[in-house]
Amino acid sequence: MDPTANSSNNPSKFRPCPSTPDSVSGGFAVIVLPEFALQAAVRLEKAWEGRPCVLLEERGRKAVAVQVDARARDGGVILGMTAPQVLARCPDAVLLERSPGREALAREALLSAAFTVSPRVEETEEGVCTIDLRGVPCKGLIDRARRLVLELEELGFNPRIGFGGNPLLALYAAREATPVLALEDESAFLAALPLEAADPPPRVAEILHQWGVKTLGTLTALPRDAIAKRLGEEGIALWDRAAGRCDRALRLTSLPEEFEETLELEHEMETLEPLLFVLRRLLGQLTLRLAAVYKVAEEVKLVLGLADESNYERRFRLPEPTRDPDLLFRMLHTHLENVRTESAIIRIHLWMQPCRPVAKQTDLFEATVKDVTGFADTLARLVAIAGSGNVGSPRLEPTHRPDAFRMESLQNTGSRDGSVASKPSRLIRPPMRRFRPPIPAHVRTRNGRPIDIESNVITGRIQNASGPWRLSGDWWDSRRWARDEWDVDLYEGGSYRLVREGRKWFVEGVYG
Repeated sequence: MDPTANSSNNPSKFRPCPSTPDSVSGGFAVIVLPEFALQAAVRLEKAWEGRPCVLLEERGRKAVAVQVDARARDGGVILGMTAPQVLARCPDAVLLERSPGREALAREALLSAAFTVSPRVEETEEGVCTIDLRGVPCKGLIDRARRLVLELEELGFNPRIGFGGNPLLALYAAREATPVLALEDESAFLAALPLEAADPPPRVAEILHQWGVKTLGTLTALPRDAIAKRLGEEGIALWDRAAGRCDRALRLTSLPEEFEETLELEHEMETLEPLLFVLRRLLGQLTLRLAAVYKVAEEVKLVLGLADESNYERRFRLPEPTRDPDLLFRMLHTHLENVRTESAIIRIHLWMQPCRPVAKQTDLFEATVKDVTGFADTLARLVAIAGSGNVGSPRLEPTHRPDAFRMESLQNTGSRDGSVASKPSRLIRPPMRRFRPPIPAHVRTRNGRPIDIESNVITGRIQNASGPWRLSGDWWDSRRWARDEWDVDLYEGGSYRLVREGRKWFVEGVYG
């Protein structure tokens, strides 16, 4: 078993073998991650893909190999070898130690996958989950298992799934699956399995090998009472396991409701690509857990622990709750492209706020954004180019100052309660074409009223002048303003808006 291999590129692997029907008749399913600790240590390290991997553990005063992948076995590595012996047989092997943090992540991912099939799940042992299928619709379970294999492979695992009439038969099937196996003829299947499949005690296994018993079928062909007389209780238990007998009840577990993951990195990260690779794995795991409880994420928090003991933290309020890992990954990718940290990354923490999926019905003539998340992603890219505060929807300020507006985020323009703000009443006035910016002018006055004007646009004597309309505002702020407005008619024809700010005059617009 090679934990680093990805079988998604091998379509033939998912074709039903002769003993795998298109549907199952209930019973139990088992998901197995062989060499679990090794898979947990390897799956997030893209640099180790294709290399032999060996997991070492302290035994006495030396570290020995306790789990090896297929490439290492092909290179001559066997269990129990020390590190120098491993490197002597396989010089390019990657030597790993157990990582409790990564194993915890892998355990959560396995449980999340199991809970998407049924709410009754047992964490049987390290890397093994047993699922009670009673009450689960049988139709399509094989196809669901194949999709589950693909989902786990996207997270870096190499799983096997087996179906059987009881937990023990399902475990046997999972161990022999490539990668999905549902038993039809259970007796024939058990008869062909080697004796080691039933986990015999070493003393009993040695005696049975001396008798010439090498398969489960050979063992169950012997009378059970005779085995009991010669091998005692251990022999009876082994005979029952060889016959596929199992009368135990599952010890059901529950899925944690905290949707967050923390990963302590063994090596510092300084570039974007490996960070995105790890984030993609963590997102896949969290969305699997959300799917298991039929929830979606409405907010995401990313915390990057840095080597200088500081943290980089950012919260993302999703425009529309979702558990689509591709959409969430694209959002994080867009943001991280413009992030620069002072030091290398040594820890990644990802948190999601769960909520129920939102069901809404729009009005008959209401237009909505087809892809809300894609629209938000486009806005984020525009903000990265134009700068914060330069992308949004213009909103008039509550002031008499001309052209006073603010930029409001397009994600916040709607009202949560569906109400619509009342529009201010409009005065009926002649249309005016504004000059932007206003044109500087020289204006001569008499008794404070304008009598003639000279500018690059208009020059002439003023026949009628209405005003001044004095406006001011923001006197409490450094942005305070004050202006006088005049509407004038010229003898030569034409009506204009004049503005005086301090001692400066401007032509703001022309009527008509």
